[in-house]
Amino acid sequence: MEIIINDPKETENIAKIIGQNATAGDTIVLSGDLGAGKTTMTKGIALGLDIEQMIKSPTYTIIREYREGRLPLYHMDVYRIENGADDLGLDEYFEGDGLSVVEWGKLLGEFMPEDYLDITIEKDPEDLEKRKLAIQAFGRRSERFLERIQQKMEEKE
Repeated sequence: MEIIINDPKETENIAKIIGQNATAGDTIVLSGDLGAGKTTMTKGIALGLDIEQMIKSPTYTIIREYREGRLPLYHMDVYRIENGADDLGLDEYFEGDGLSVVEWGKLLGEFMPEDYLDITIEKDPEDLEKRKLAIQAFGRRSERFLERIQQKMEEKE
């Protein structure tokens, strides 16, 4: 699934739909260059989970937990992890009671979850506001997650 987004507000609106359709144990891996909008996407997902707390990038803390919404949100940034991903207990988050959103998740290599929704955000070189989202499911659980998202987006059109 590919979506062209014209501005950060559209990113937030699509992300909100993603959050509204998440269930406990779902995992999203966010990829894209620095400044592509991974944290903006996570903020919208949090809104979809009814989390109103300010979402900050977990670049230096690695994992931030937000528990006051419909589901807990586990926001991770693994960009700075070179070794020791196995010591973080990520499986407990991936298989837990909330939604895991992992920025730079592909850097986890062998510690990547087996089932996840991959969202790649690409900046448009011509228009600083525009983005292209490519959403792909890896695993049956994530296929169902993507189907729920697509259905809600079609209803909104």
